[in-house]
Amino acid sequence: MRYAQGGGLTAERRRLREQIRHEAGERFADGEKTAVIAKDLRVSERSVERWRRAWREGGMDALASTGPPKLPKLSDGQFAELEKELALGPAEHGWEDQRWTLARIRALIAWKFQIDCSMAAVWRLLHRHGWSWQCPARRAVERDEGAVSLWKKDVWPQAE
Repeated sequence: MRYAQGGGLTAERRRLREQIRHEAGERFADGEKTAVIAKDLRVSERSVERWRRAWREGGMDALASTGPPKLPKLSDGQFAELEKELALGPAEHGWEDQRWTLARIRALIAWKFQIDCSMAAVWRLLHRHGWSWQCPARRAVERDEGAVSLWKKDVWPQAE
């Protein structure tokens, strides 16, 4: 399940949900109906049915939290180091222009920390730490409008 802030549940929220599942487990033992439990705990009947199935198969232990879905590949300390490297700029790391792309950040992570991760993992890592994609506010001074229009006329139709 995805959440609006992109980070999943906090440890506190996981504990709260685990308590709700344990309360449901106690009520399963008392023989209460699914609809009543769902209404009282303010959850869907489908969730209660899923919990009941898990409880039947594994008891109260099956209702325990399994922890966060996946730990990030970089620790907070490593991400702080990465931010310092990003602040130096791409030119400092050998790229010709001043644009950080996901591919470049991925390469920097591989070089600096010897960690191989996907582009999606890099995006999630940055997003989790409050980074977002940026778009230039204005066009570059170096932009050649003639070359752009020629490209749109000749190359783009063939690419489609």
